Amino acid sequence: MFLKFYNLREQPFGTTPNPRFLYPSVVHREALASLICGIESNLGFAALVAEPGMGKTTLLFHVLTRLKNSARTAFLFETQCSSQSLLRYLLAELCVPTTDPDPVVLHEKFKQVLCEESRMGRRVVVIIDEAQNLDAKVLETVRLLSDFETPEAKLLHIILVGQPQFAKQLGCPKMSQLLQRIPMMNFLRPLEPREVTEYVDHRLRVAGYSGPQLFTTSALERIVELSDGVPRKINRICFNALSLGCALATKQIERSQIDEVGTDLDLGLLLNNVKASHPVSVGAAVSIPDVPPKAGETPTAGIGQVGNVTRTENVIPQSTHAAPETIGRVVATTEDARRIQRCMFP
Repeated sequence: MFLKFYNLREQPFGTTPNPRFLYPSVVHREALASLICGIESNLGFAALVAEPGMGKTTLLFHVLTRLKNSARTAFLFETQCSSQSLLRYLLAELCVPTTDPDPVVLHEKFKQVLCEESRMGRRVVVIIDEAQNLDAKVLETVRLLSDFETPEAKLLHIILVGQPQFAKQLGCPKMSQLLQRIPMMNFLRPLEPREVTEYVDHRLRVAGYSGPQLFTTSALERIVELSDGVPRKINRICFNALSLGCALATKQIERSQIDEVGTDLDLGLLLNNVKASHPVSVGAAVSIPDVPPKAGETPTAGIGQVGNVTRTENVIPQSTHAAPETIGRVVATTEDARRIQRCMFP
């Protein structure tokens, strides 16, 4: 593990959405301010839209941290459900026991929670993640939940969080009533090149690093190119770069190491795609077309030529360097196998 080697207290580029590591980019600051303002102003609804890996969940956990002493909160992740299931899920997240499946009873229990919290001067804030998975009936249930109010204020604040297709869903005519109730729509975009550098430094400092610049300027420039400014991609690149640097006993990460990591991650993406479309048993021999062994060599079993691979959005960064139209890399050497292993099992 590279934590001790680089004098780090904790993992700086982990996959968990730790709010302490939130980097305050311009768009993240604006979205955070908008969400908090909407809650404090009792607007009832807000929406946050972004591509996967943009830091939505980390931002929302930061919001929950800000609200822990002033609101009762629920964070719903599983959104492929019916209206009744959503109500039971919501009550469970609010620690309200339920046994009666009757929707009327569930609504009444939820209303009691809202009124009780209102009497205590506390808000109830519900965050619904992956909102693009909610069907029209469930979204209508969500809209009706926002009807709970007093003459003075809304009793419930709902934050709908989703990918860009959710914004398109809201634009449909049948969603007009819900859209009219959302006064704030926030969008997260990729980090600017300067922000990528600051993001890397920020996470290292939060993790306890206090030494000289760990990634060279050239290495950071390469991270900008490979990551497209997407935080999740930056984390994957940096995690693998630190793992490689530790293995090589280098105290500073160079551009060449970022290049190698980029190649490793691209190979991992290809391998995942091949495994998904052409499952192969472990240890099985696979024919390698158009790559005959040299004279005197023993053919090595491996993964054959990969063609027509469709790249999809993935947590694995996609390299923008030296990518030929026809991908024909053969994974057959021990070094390639090690690189694949580092990529898939960091």
